[in-house]
Amino acid sequence: MNYRTYLKDHKRIVVKVGTTTLTHSTGRLNLKRMEKLARVLSDLRNEGREVILVSSGAIAVGTERLGLMERPRDIQGKQAAAAVGQGVLMQIYQNLFLQYNQQVAQILLTKDVVENELRKHNAQNTFFTLLGMGVIPIVNENDTVATEEIEFSDNDTLSAMVARLVQADLLILLSDIDGLYSEDPKKNKQAKIISIVDEVTEEIERIGGGPGSALGTGGMATKIAAAKIACASGVDMIIASGEQPTIVQELLEGSQAGTLFRCSKPSKVVEIYSL
Repeated sequence: MNYRTYLKDHKRIVVKVGTTTLTHSTGRLNLKRMEKLARVLSDLRNEGREVILVSSGAIAVGTERLGLMERPRDIQGKQAAAAVGQGVLMQIYQNLFLQYNQQVAQILLTKDVVENELRKHNAQNTFFTLLGMGVIPIVNENDTVATEEIEFSDNDTLSAMVARLVQADLLILLSDIDGLYSEDPKKNKQAKIISIVDEVTEEIERIGGGPGSALGTGGMATKIAAAKIACASGVDMIIASGEQPTIVQELLEGSQAGTLFRCSKPSKVVEIYSL
């Protein structure tokens, strides 16, 4: 029995892509993959779904454009690289999406926006208005001004916060990690991918990178943390490989790929705030 067929009815989808998904091993953008992603997300809009893209990559693009040998490690260097890279990244996205007659918009967030009620409501207004116009918002952390006090710890967390903010039905994390395994597959070739998680228990957290696990170095720990945020908000979440962006469409058609965190749905009332 396919327990994922209900995903086809999800209408508001948040898709997150990480830097490793967007770039080649050289650190330069994988334009072929980005073009496929633009085509897939545009087609989801054509189906009548609402789509939000959370995209990393600004610092990586800025690092390359500035001719730096490696990604900056100090906060000032990261901010400078982001300042250069974010505009370039958005220009590339705009050009790719326009090939499919799809309008996009940039939204840059810091953590204080979602923690302050007035700012949060204003951000919701912007998201809901853009979605109502058929626009795909492209979201990233505002790395140019973000400091430790107002930054998200990672873009997995950011995407989960965005999914909660927009009252999404589904969050899809596209990554170089193709799902949650029962054990570290690098150490145990017999490790099995976990297809469905109904509850983020302490055991799931341990498997995903808590104490006693080596998987946290691969980024799974942040994805489990994102799942906790998403599930607390009634948002289903899937971790899947971003190697082929068409996986997004396949997941919505019932594909068993990746790991689905299946969450109960509270009633959702979308409100537009005027403050």
